[in-house]
Amino acid sequence: MTRVTVSLPDELAQQAEAAGLLSSAAVATMLREQLRRSAGQHLRELLDRMPREELTPAIEQEIVAEVRAYRAERRRKPDANG
Repeated sequence: MTRVTVSLPDELAQQAEAAGLLSSAAVATMLREQLRRSAGQHLRELLDRMPREELTPAIEQEIVAEVRAYRAERRRKPDANG
């Protein structure tokens, strides 16, 4: 397990604590969700570069490679929380 220290403005830290957002589980959930969003955004960017009339083999291979890399990374870092 890795320990991370983060500096926040006092008011933000108090609000986050009051909302229950500073627990390890809450932070882990937020980080996982952001990683999913980032992966989705990357795929959308790949699709935006794709010619509208067809999916070229090169772009298809790039998308498949990105999905496989993401899944491999998830398998290397097993997480009991999903």
